[in-house]
Amino acid sequence: MTAAPKTVREPFYKRPFDLFVLAAGHVALLPLWLVLWTVIPLAIWLYDRGPVFYRQERVGKGGRVFTATKFRSMIPDAERHTGAVWSIADDPRITPIGKILRYTALDELPQVLNMWKGDMSIVGPRPERPVLHEKFSAEIPEFHRRLQVRPGLTGMAQVYGHYDLPPDEKLPYDLKYIDRMSLWLDVKLILVSIRNTLLAAWDRPEKTKK
Repeated sequence: MTAAPKTVREPFYKRPFDLFVLAAGHVALLPLWLVLWTVIPLAIWLYDRGPVFYRQERVGKGGRVFTATKFRSMIPDAERHTGAVWSIADDPRITPIGKILRYTALDELPQVLNMWKGDMSIVGPRPERPVLHEKFSAEIPEFHRRLQVRPGLTGMAQVYGHYDLPPDEKLPYDLKYIDRMSLWLDVKLILVSIRNTLLAAWDRPEKTKK
């Protein structure tokens, strides 16, 4: 794998803020969490009797590889014949249940476990799979800089760049975030992300208007 660049020292607020938001969210929204963790797995299983969760290796800060868990949004063994490929909006492999999960970003919900563990932050560049990170780092200048910080559940590229943007066009958003990290920016991106979830506006090009 391409050597990771020197990591960036996280702002002092970053990890305490993540833990505070996670704890507050779990306490304040406990009934909703219980509903989501019951209804979503049941809906996924009833649709095709396939696995509820989808686990992948992802590359984190400094090039450390970790296992990220998501609710499955595609057909079982979606990459059996293709290997690792870049997913697109309206991907035919996405199930009807998966479309709802992606529009609301609820397929990412199990990644709260990665945030509690410290593999991920709430805000940061999305973590890529090792094979795709290697490919993009070889093709796109400065793509490796994304490993300077902890990857996130949401971020500038997710909020302001629509799903079909190629990696080289999402990269400027990630680099801008790395260079401008602040508590206010994290709060702003979290609030916009909550709005997109409530409006089921993820995975849709029209959400990109600032």
